[in-house]
Amino acid sequence: MDDHLIRLSLIEEGDIVLDEAALSLALLDHSGTRLDPYYDLLEAIAIRLDISGNGAATSRERADALSSVLGDEFGFAGDQKTYDDPANADLIRVIDRRRGLPVSLSILYVAAARRLGWTANVLDVPGHVLVLIGDETASVIVDPFRGGILVEPDQLASLLLAWRNGSVPAIRHVTAMPNRAVLVRLLLNQATRAEEVGKGRRALELYGRMTVMAPAYGHAWWERAQLELTDGDVVAARNSLTSMLEVTREPELRRRVADTLSALAAP
Repeated sequence: MDDHLIRLSLIEEGDIVLDEAALSLALLDHSGTRLDPYYDLLEAIAIRLDISGNGAATSRERADALSSVLGDEFGFAGDQKTYDDPANADLIRVIDRRRGLPVSLSILYVAAARRLGWTANVLDVPGHVLVLIGDETASVIVDPFRGGILVEPDQLASLLLAWRNGSVPAIRHVTAMPNRAVLVRLLLNQATRAEEVGKGRRALELYGRMTVMAPAYGHAWWERAQLELTDGDVVAARNSLTSMLEVTREPELRRRVADTLSALAAP
């Protein structure tokens, strides 16, 4: 098991630096790559943001500074032409190309803001990922995929309406994501795309990384077990399902996992 992955699994949730952690995950697929140039770029972003955001006291002003630095100066934006390219969820390649998915770009925005002591979180919007700048009493939302533009309340409501097929928007579905959940989302994008193109072994490798880094996220254990069964490794699948049972508290899901384990034990 890679040392970077082990170290990441041991870091406390609040101590995770999102962009550095995402680079460590990307390094698993880029053996021999030196991360120093990437850390230098992150530092350069922080320096420019400190200058551009000097005196920025409101969430709106800080959001404008983030958009100006990351979107305009450094050219980070969403990859609309080749959205499903796995490179868009690989932070090394995202930095190389200045293109990425909403979640990978949001990681850069949030980490840059936090380096200056600003409050920022990756925001889980159904079907999308945005960035929340500021606290609950005074905050704004930006869309890193579209160059960091502001997302007004009516635009957010439209996103929710579209997801809920025209019913009344439910703001409770919009939540700030814990750091590990963000990193799981990053890997999940790669894993699902690998499955879609028939690369089961690659997907299994990625789900394996998720379960090491974030063992409390049961979905990754379930998907890992399914792929292990496809691979004919019943013992590994049973171990994954047992691990899932240890972290799952939802009664119906526990029953489903237990039933699957019983079926695997049958002669």
